[in-house]
Amino acid sequence: MRNDSTRLLDIVFATAGLVCLSPLFAGIAVWIKLSSRGPIFYWQNRVGINNRDFKLCKFRTMYVNADKKCPLTVGAWDDRITRTGAFLRRYKLDELPQLWNVLKGEMSLVGPRPELRKYVELYTTDQKAVLQVKPGITDTASIQFRNENELLATAPEPEQFYIQHILPAKLKLNQHYIVNKSSTLYLKIIFSTIQSVWKQ
Repeated sequence: MRNDSTRLLDIVFATAGLVCLSPLFAGIAVWIKLSSRGPIFYWQNRVGINNRDFKLCKFRTMYVNADKKCPLTVGAWDDRITRTGAFLRRYKLDELPQLWNVLKGEMSLVGPRPELRKYVELYTTDQKAVLQVKPGITDTASIQFRNENELLATAPEPEQFYIQHILPAKLKLNQHYIVNKSSTLYLKIIFSTIQSVWKQ
């Protein structure tokens, strides 16, 4: 699928999503403000296309400065996550503001999930191929590892388990997507993501 075709789909879907979901955005914003102190949105540096950093936007789901302890969340209930945040995470509603990143051209709806710089620095030369495309809101790895937090909760050293086992598996799936990228696969992943969230 050509980049210009991908971009057109991204603009159409992101614009429609931001407009249609604006009442939901407003309701979530009020809920976040009423449930805990802190900003509505959470901005974090992630690595995007061509190995360039950008600011990824999410609804805030954790207490302020909770991410300083560890960038990964572990288990079904991490005590750094607010009650509102737990609900938003379960149904992936915290990811919706990334439609703005898509509209700005920093992300695509479908593509490798953008990682933190500290993890990207561990990529092999072959794995860095995922940085040749725009990162996405969803991908095959997000669907297959939707229970990632539970997997990390069983590991004695969660971050090491992520680096040694989960991250390489995700990157392998992302490399497969890049090689086989097409409009059909793009739409298939979007619908599979919707189905996955619906089953939560």
